[in-house]
Amino acid sequence: MPRSKRNRQVSLTRTKKKGLERKQDLIQEVREAFDKYDKVFVYSVSNMRNTKLKDVRQEWKDSRFYFGKNKVMAVALGRFIDEDHRENLHKVSERLRGQCGLFFTNAPKEKVLQWFGEYRDADFARAGFQATQRVLLDQGPLPQFQHSLEPHLRRLGLPTSLQKGVVTLLKDHEVCKEGELLKPEQAGLLKLLGIKMATFKITMEFLWNADGSCEVLCDSTNEFGSKNRPLRGRKRQKLGHDSGDEDGDEDDSAGEESDDSKSDDSNDDSKSVTEQRPKKVAVRSSRAK
Repeated sequence: MPRSKRNRQVSLTRTKKKGLERKQDLIQEVREAFDKYDKVFVYSVSNMRNTKLKDVRQEWKDSRFYFGKNKVMAVALGRFIDEDHRENLHKVSERLRGQCGLFFTNAPKEKVLQWFGEYRDADFARAGFQATQRVLLDQGPLPQFQHSLEPHLRRLGLPTSLQKGVVTLLKDHEVCKEGELLKPEQAGLLKLLGIKMATFKITMEFLWNADGSCEVLCDSTNEFGSKNRPLRGRKRQKLGHDSGDEDGDEDDSAGEESDDSKSDDSNDDSKSVTEQRPKKVAVRSSRAK
């Protein structure tokens, strides 16, 4: 018998939202951390991976990482001068943009910068990542894959078949080109091939000291931000129109005058046409009794 569509099992998996209490707890924790640590770094993360961040936290057990909502952490620090929890903390809150967090520590500045400057951890690229190299597979057997993976490889776009129990590539195949954005299928193939293109790293951008002094360590707006994106579409056309020369402006003004004259003529013509149009007469059909 076919399955009944009426008898459906509904799983009650709705979770409670993180309400005001959770935000207040984060604000309280951030403010209490200033009593334990004398340095606060603003850091940004490239190619974020939770497992990698956990490893970094294990290396710095004596310090504290905060990676929460930027607006909530900005409230804890103070968004304006009159709201500062400590001196010049509003400058720190101004740096909380994008994928970033706060790092509280008592370690020397040189040690922190040296460790994070050298720390790199390669990982597999995900969909939307820009490929760093070209990957080309030659025609022939692929012994690194088990025969049970052959249908999955075909779903990912590889022209393969099983020949004597060995996965074989029927023709040369280009997995990705350098500089192009990876699709989910391409990212899956690179992971199966064991090619790691992404690099997890943490960049220290700003430093606040307990005496209120601040220091800009790295301005990464070009790498992580979106201030220098190329103009597209209407914005680019508008910029090109505004930056035109004087001759072009004169031609435009002349064109506007001619357009105005044309519009006047068209209005006169439209009036004459409307006057010549016959009026519509409503006709009712009467049924014979």
